[in-house]
Amino acid sequence: MKKMYSVITGSGSCIPEKVVKNADFLNHIFYNEQGNRIDKPSEEIIRKFEEITDIKERRYVSNDQVASDIAHLAALDALDSAGIDSETLDYIIVAHNFGDIRADSIQTDILPSLASRVKEKLGIRNHRTISYDATFGCPGWLQAIIHADYFLKSGDAKRALVIGTDTLSRLSDPYDRDSMIYADGAGAVILEAVESEKPVGILSHAFRTDTNGNTYNLWLGRSNNPDYKQNELFIKMKGRKIYEYALTTVPLVVKESLDKAGVVLNDVKKILIHQANSKMDDAILKRIFRQYRESDIPDTILPMTISTLGNSSVATVPTMLNLILTNKLNGHKLESGNIAVFASVGAGMNINSVIYKFPES
Repeated sequence: MKKMYSVITGSGSCIPEKVVKNADFLNHIFYNEQGNRIDKPSEEIIRKFEEITDIKERRYVSNDQVASDIAHLAALDALDSAGIDSETLDYIIVAHNFGDIRADSIQTDILPSLASRVKEKLGIRNHRTISYDATFGCPGWLQAIIHADYFLKSGDAKRALVIGTDTLSRLSDPYDRDSMIYADGAGAVILEAVESEKPVGILSHAFRTDTNGNTYNLWLGRSNNPDYKQNELFIKMKGRKIYEYALTTVPLVVKESLDKAGVVLNDVKKILIHQANSKMDDAILKRIFRQYRESDIPDTILPMTISTLGNSSVATVPTMLNLILTNKLNGHKLESGNIAVFASVGAGMNINSVIYKFPES
């Protein structure tokens, strides 16, 4: 008996051209959360940062670009990959956190929605191409994928364009060490409804939101520099709490999604986890395998982009997926019949996981 599944038929990304290396932060003066200047040489601060996160460089958008611009470029790439007419899209869902922020102002701009802006840039005239935004912290793109999956499986839609885009560099406090984590980027996929007798595409998903005691692990706050007199609010995080929260809960959500799909861990080819800290992702991976009493972890199961692309929030997973599918990520491949796990954690605090099987040719 045939069932309806959501299948990725095209992928795209926009990785900004501007490369910002760790050495570019050598002239920064850093303050801690208490507003005290950190009494260490910048070289030492940056070296320790790289040891912890594995971030060596990141990408920033050019001064004339905003989040909807790079979302549009990723969308064009995905549409070209799928070989479809944009007028046939039923949904455009854009995940982001801060909307369009110009280089000369950090005011958030989300009116109209970024999805409507992308639809306008694509020149789509079809009034039945419903466009809206999704904000769910760093897991926003994956949550938008889950939204689209519901629409496609219900028969309400046949095609959806799902984009993740953020320009975190515009909201980073130059006096905060954490500013070196953030990056810009956009990734997109085309999801289509496909009838199949065998399970294919999105097999399952799981998600959770934990607020009590975790709601403000990520928030917008004043600069660490007490002498900074502007009123702008920047991204702030409780790094240790996020690390501990992610290690405890992400493996649980991944296991829940695997169990829902009836997939055993040994059948998983790749696990694509949101890229915020390589040590955190390595620790999460070990705990996922520990749940199944597995100690033999394949060397190539966890692709990483953080060392060169940094943390681009909602864009990290779809960008990484596109790089793999276009054979641009260190020999990593996803082929016919492979099963992958997509997982993310971020502000909220929110976590989600999707199990995906690539169609057999």
